[in-house]
Amino acid sequence: MTKELPRAPEAVLNRAPALLAASAALMGAGGVALAALATHRNGGELGRTAALFLLLHAAACLGVAAHARIARSPALVAVGFALAAGATLFAADLATSGFTGERLFPFAAPIGGSTMILAWAALAAVFALAARR
Repeated sequence: MTKELPRAPEAVLNRAPALLAASAALMGAGGVALAALATHRNGGELGRTAALFLLLHAAACLGVAAHARIARSPALVAVGFALAAGATLFAADLATSGFTGERLFPFAAPIGGSTMILAWAALAAVFALAARR
């Protein structure tokens, strides 16, 4: 009798979308909290913009995670995490600036914003390639 080896890649494919969805849920919670803080603690327009970016990208990442789980696509998961990282970095820099007047670190917002743009373009490419199959 041959012993069947564990199927680790499948386990990873099942966990990764769930981790992305959990990250998106935390982004959503952070976005709601930032919106409240911006309103009640004078985070100004930067605080509100940070909240908006977190909330919108949280919803997008939830959609990517759901689709990645169904399609079993590591590429979608990777793009989803890039989108989440970019949005989080961008929002963190805006919120830090809005509430403290300081920057998170030099070029944090442009790095986060560029990451989001590239992730959206990569998302389009992943879906376009999937449509060709």
